Amino acid sequence: MNTLPAQEIKRRGISAVDALIETGDVHIIKNNQPQYVVLSETRYQELIEAQDEAYEARVLASLQDVKAGRVRRFASAQELLNALDIGD
Repeated sequence: MNTLPAQEIKRRGISAVDALIETGDVHIIKNNQPQYVVLSETRYQELIEAQDEAYEARVLASLQDVKAGRVRRFASAQELLNALDIGD
């Protein structure tokens, strides 16, 4: 894990990140704790794409559940809460 103290960015500016970002994400340490992560644009786009694909997969799985009849519908919120209490 690449780490960089926030103080180093204050001192050197964004150039402090340049060398580290080539080998991976850079975790910025502030008050002895990781506070921020700097990503390359490529890495950021990969994460966004993966998130979008995961969202699409969840929606498709939900639609398949509906089509297969694995979904229960409730007339009211109270009816749903009552059904959830059954499992306790």
